[in-house]
Amino acid sequence: MALDRIRRVGSVREMESVTDDFVTMGYEVISRGESSIRMRQHGGWGSLGGHLIVGLLTVWWSFGIGNVVYAVYKRYSGEKVLLKLEVLDKEA
Repeated sequence: MALDRIRRVGSVREMESVTDDFVTMGYEVISRGESSIRMRQHGGWGSLGGHLIVGLLTVWWSFGIGNVVYAVYKRYSGEKVLLKLEVLDKEA
């Protein structure tokens, strides 16, 4: 899975706080591990203008399936973020 960006955090508390911030902004947690959390932002279902254009261009060949593909693409093509816990060595 290609990620758009990586956010590094220094503690579990900070990771949970940042996760809460991203969820508040509309992101959804895809997977959660011991030292990382993957999230994705939903892109919505597409704009009305976009659906009209796709409908006008593809309705003759696909009977509206082009609009369904456009909606699914817009929904799942949002930004992806990886929160990564990096514990710093305190003795160094």
